[in-house]
Amino acid sequence: QVQLVESGGGLVQAGGSLRLSCAASGRTIRSYSMNWFRQAPGKEREFVAAISQGGSSEYYTDSVKGRFTVSRDNAKNTVYLQMNSLKPDDTGVYYCAAGIFRTGPFSYWGQGTQVTVSS
Repeated sequence: QVQLVESGGGLVQAGGSLRLSCAASGRTIRSYSMNWFRQAPGKEREFVAAISQGGSSEYYTDSVKGRFTVSRDNAKNTVYLQMNSLKPDDTGVYYCAAGIFRTGPFSYWGQGTQVTVSS
């Protein structure tokens, strides 16, 4: 079993930055593709970013390309999402998820961390 705990969310003004962390425990995440999703109020959960097992490949939804960067430190069993130039549309609950394949299914999910971007 893998337990995932997100942190780093908060309230920030448009144009600001936040760094989310997803700390894993229970077992190593080295064999998992790690993904970030978000869910805005009244909307479905959407894919944000993913990073391959070794960290050599990164994937982003178009709306965050050039602003967000996903990274991982397998030695620390942690994944990060650096979010710059935040926009109000980035508001939502951000979740990390672990799966063997980038496209799913995802075996483990965190509880989420709230990101609110004010205009």
